[in-house]
This record gives sequence, C-alpha cells and structure tokens, in this order.
Amino acid sequence: MKDIIFVNSHPIQYFAPMYKFMNENGVKTKAWYCSDFSIMGGFDIEFGQKIKWDIPLLEGYEYQFFKNFSSSRKSEFWRFVNWGMIRTLFKCPKSIIILHGYHYFTHFSIIMLGKILGHTICLRNDIPLSHELLKKGWKQKLKRFGLRYVVFPRINYFLFIGTQNKLYYESFQIDKNQLVSCPYAVDNERFRSLQYDKNEIKKSLGVPLNDRIITFSAKYIEKKRPLDLIQAFHKLNLDDCWLIMVGDGKLRKIMEEYISSNKMSKVILTGFVNQQEIPKFYAVSDLFVMCSSNGEHWGLSANEAMNFNLPLILSDLTGCSNDLVVSESNGYVFETGNVDELTSRIKDVLVLNKLTATVTSKELVDNFSYKIVLDNLVKLC
Repeated sequence: MKDIIFVNSHPIQYFAPMYKFMNENGVKTKAWYCSDFSIMGGFDIEFGQKIKWDIPLLEGYEYQFFKNFSSSRKSEFWRFVNWGMIRTLFKCPKSIIILHGYHYFTHFSIIMLGKILGHTICLRNDIPLSHELLKKGWKQKLKRFGLRYVVFPRINYFLFIGTQNKLYYESFQIDKNQLVSCPYAVDNERFRSLQYDKNEIKKSLGVPLNDRIITFSAKYIEKKRPLDLIQAFHKLNLDDCWLIMVGDGKLRKIMEEYISSNKMSKVILTGFVNQQEIPKFYAVSDLFVMCSSNGEHWGLSANEAMNFNLPLILSDLTGCSNDLVVSESNGYVFETGNVDELTSRIKDVLVLNKLTATVTSKELVDNFSYKIVLDNLVKLC
C-alpha cells in the first residue's frame, strides 16, 4: 500500500486531526508543509491580531517542513518556493500525493513533475462552480484553458469536497472515474464528546437562561458579510433572543457603530476565540447562521455547529449550502445579501417553528467525516 502525502502551505487546524485519524486507522499518512506559520504563531491580517491555535497540529502523523526560498509578499504564485520539497519528490517512494490547490509555485511544480516520476497525483481544490461562474473576462478564459489542457491532464484523481466542487470539475469534462469524494470534515467525534453546563455559559455571557441564541462564527471580513446578520437581527426585534458573533476582524468598528446607533443591547462581539473555546458557543445556541459571499468555498464552522445538532441558515454562495442543508428539515438557504429573506428565515426557525427535522443536522454531518475520507482514499492506494 502506498503512503499518502498531503501537501499544504502550513499546518491547518481542520486537517491535522484527520491525518492523525488516518494513521490510527492503519493508513500511513504524512504531511509536507511549505511554512510553519500556524505553529510559530503570527499576525493574521484578517483577524487583525497575532494568533496561535490551541489544539495540537503536529500529533499522530509524520510531517516535514521545507524552507521557503520566496522573497515575494505580493505575488500569490511566488509566495511559496520550496526547492527541498521538489527535490524530495524525486527521492521518496511512489506515493499518493494530495495537493490543496495549484496556485503556488511549489504546488504547481509538484503537479507538473509528480505523475512523470510515478506518483499518484490528486488535487483537492475546493472551488465551487457557483463561484467560478461569477468570474468573467479574458483572464478567466485563459486560466480555464491552462487548467484544462496543461494542469489537469497531469492529475490522476480529483478529490471533490461536495456538490458544487464536483460540478466545478465536471465543467472541465473530467472523466467520472477520476472523481473521488473526499468531503470537507471536522473532528466530529471530538465535538460530540464535549460536555458543557449550558446554564453556566449563559450566566457568564449575561444571557437570561430562557433566552435563545443565534450564533455566527467567522472572521469579521467582507466575504463573511457579518453586517447582514446584524441588520437581520435588528429587523427581527425579538425580546428573548441574543446574537453572538464569534470572531474578530477589520469590520468590527463598522459593526460596533451599527450596533450602537441602533441601540442593540443583545448583540455580543466576542473577539478572537481559539479552537478549544469555540464549541461552548455552539452548545448554548439555538441556531447557526452563515451569510458569506463569493470566496466562501465551504464553511467548516457549519460542520462544527451541526455536531451540536443546530439548525442552519446559510447563504446560497456558502460553498456547503447544497450539501449541509435540507430545506425545511434542518434549515434554510437564502439569497446571499438579501437581508429581508435572511430575517424571514430566522423567523421561520425561531418564531414559527417551521422546521420538520425529518433529517437532523447531526445525521447529515455524519456523511462528512474523517472515516468517509479514509475509506475513499484507501481505494486509491
């Protein structure tokens, strides 16, 4: 059986536990990293502060960091130039190599060389077709030509994360035998094992015990559209409901100004919350909302919330909306940017109790697990 090697820009909090899981279940899984940014900690421009994740990112699997020779901070393509990783490609045994994208020099080079060297090259790009269709112009046409005739012929398998991502690959006429389901997932078992005293958490937040909570968990940045939810909450005007915005970012000042000018006393902006603390907000919540726009290729916070069986309201440009919401059962999908529709959907859930729960969020997210990823990748070995 071939080893599986994931190539990533840096250790990622959602992926590292999956590598550990795969090793614990008999599949030798390694990771090659272009940078140690997330281990050392550093300034995150979108959060607007220095961060360092508080969960283990290097436990339970083999990993290797490679020196980055790039001096560019402006060009996305030249951001990572890892000659050592490319040299290792020539020396290591034939492996299943999974790349998260092709947009860095290092990733692009491995795609160009890997298949020739006898490796099985897999692409786990997460672009949804719905986002791709928004891109116009000659640059987009040139990019698609290059992908179809230069990059994609050098890839053995395309690992789609969900419905929209599969449609993206199919738009390039990829052979169906090359398409393999490899869903985006979080550590479902870890989230479900957590136990909280909901009353104590509410007390610590200053929320009355019988009041309901809507939770948002994301950076306060343009593509996440946090102000849409604040505006919808203001329109909703429920006396016994709170809105908790878990996160931080450059839109915070604008959000605070709106909250202040409209005298909204039941909105909490938490600031940056690390991985160990985020689940407690899901545990006390009654509804999870994500209102992202173009650029939200999936939205793994939704997976997290589903492990607490929360109903979801997702915008139609949130990449996971086709997969994680069964309309009128565990939630609703609304038109991105349509605050009136978002307000109406929140009312449908919290006031009119329209959800049937024929299929629950917890049941749905079982289809997006590390085990399913493992089962499908083993077939390639």
